[in-house]
Amino acid sequence: MEAATQDQPARVRKVRCCIVGGGPAGMMLGYLLGRAGVDVVVLEKHADFFRDFRGDTVHPSTLQVMDELGLIDGFLKLPHQRLQTMDGLFGGTKVRIADLRRLNTKYPFIAFMPQWDFLNFLREAGKRFTSLEVLMNTEAVDLIRHGDAVAGVRARTPDGIVDIAADLTIACDGRHSTVRERAGLSVEEIGAPMDVLWFRASRKPDETENLFARIEPGKMMVTFDRGDYWQCAYVIAKGQYDAVKARGLQALLDDVVRMAPVLRQGVADLKSFDDVKLLTVAINRLSRWTRPGLLCIGDAAHAMSPVGGVGVNLAVQDAVATANLLADDLTRGCPSEDALDAVRRRRAFPVKMTQAMQVIVQNHIISGALQGGDRPLTVPLPLRLISAWPWLQGIPARFLAIGVRPEHVRSKAAPAS
Repeated sequence: MEAATQDQPARVRKVRCCIVGGGPAGMMLGYLLGRAGVDVVVLEKHADFFRDFRGDTVHPSTLQVMDELGLIDGFLKLPHQRLQTMDGLFGGTKVRIADLRRLNTKYPFIAFMPQWDFLNFLREAGKRFTSLEVLMNTEAVDLIRHGDAVAGVRARTPDGIVDIAADLTIACDGRHSTVRERAGLSVEEIGAPMDVLWFRASRKPDETENLFARIEPGKMMVTFDRGDYWQCAYVIAKGQYDAVKARGLQALLDDVVRMAPVLRQGVADLKSFDDVKLLTVAINRLSRWTRPGLLCIGDAAHAMSPVGGVGVNLAVQDAVATANLLADDLTRGCPSEDALDAVRRRRAFPVKMTQAMQVIVQNHIISGALQGGDRPLTVPLPLRLISAWPWLQGIPARFLAIGVRPEHVRSKAAPAS
């Protein structure tokens, strides 16, 4: 085995498939492959899944997948909030952006659930599969190669370096993927005009508001009712974080309260910029998702804008498609690179369509709003029509909630042992 790092492994283990990254794509794919009887290990570099300000939206397309796996009843017993209508204030005018109640789907709502609960649920549910193992505190630091083919990963653990030899390595390690970088796969940057400041504000039981988005000249903010707190996204122009910090925290909070008076009491929880998380927004994708013995999916293959909150669900859809296309072959060995590329051929169209719609929203709504100026904002004609004609509200609802080319579980479950 060849690896670029100089550390010698403390031990070596062999698996059929090594999934790098325990996010939504990695944990869902690990569950599906374990269910299919594939010898698979998922590597998660952290000790747990507890990370704040990760995507918490579970859309109807993902709820349908959970239903098809027989997991939905237990999943919906976890604490969550449900969103069916999306309303906004655009320059002071209230508009309805989408109404999920108009969808012909079994679960016509978006579930807001901490991502760590989602991931822990999948890990616990997958424990019944003897072929699946999830290794925490295990960080992939390099690839193992046999000639031109990827043959596994070298990983750092609390007990030292371990080489995990695998017939197939699948990168699910996010938009800053180490595996993708080590494989030399180039990223096509599409660009985004904004970044996002994420923070929490406490919520009292009598504080209720159905508004989802607020747009004013030079400012934009999104709020989610999370039960005992508000999850807030304050949108800023790309690269302006230092300027926002220079104005001071109080100036930021004053802007927040002017836009959303319901947050007046809750923002008192924010004591410094340490309580505000900068999300650097990027939209990009790989033109090539594979090398021999390697496949990238989820954010490792395509970073999504936070517009619509669809990133988690695109990752889950990638995982379902990957299992549908590869699980059977993986029981016998590593599929050819052409077989691996079938995942890209299946998923590239929905990714490109979703990113194209995100770019339209960014360029025609968000960019204009962030430019500011004295001219009052007017509601764009498409939004005026959608708000005025309720039957049209199902169109953006379907795009957000179901997406383009939704995937359904086709991979077979291995016979119970």
